[in-house]
Amino acid sequence: NAAREAFVETGRALGRDSEPCETKRGTKEATRATRQEVEKMTDTGDATAPFFGFIGAAAALVFSSMGAAYGTAKSGVGIAAMGVMRPELVMKSIVPVVMAGGLCIYGFFISLL
Repeated sequence: NAAREAFVETGRALGRDSEPCETKRGTKEATRATRQEVEKMTDTGDATAPFFGFIGAAAALVFSSMGAAYGTAKSGVGIAAMGVMRPELVMKSIVPVVMAGGLCIYGFFISLL
């Protein structure tokens, strides 16, 4: 008990008015003190993690959509030129448009994950 009293007096000298949690088990005060101590000691500094996570998801969606739009535009120019020069190969030149659309869908899935 002498050690316990010294511990309590040390806590009061440091500005802590409550006794250690071990002496208050089973009471509401013990639960409150434990939560307060846990909140103080478990600050991991991850307050910005959700921000960067959402920025990453937005970047994946935006850049994949921009890439798909660019690829579709370049492929559209190629399809137009192919229709003039060699009309029999127009269906083969649709493949890059489909691949560009697939890139956009892939970016959407990445942003969800």
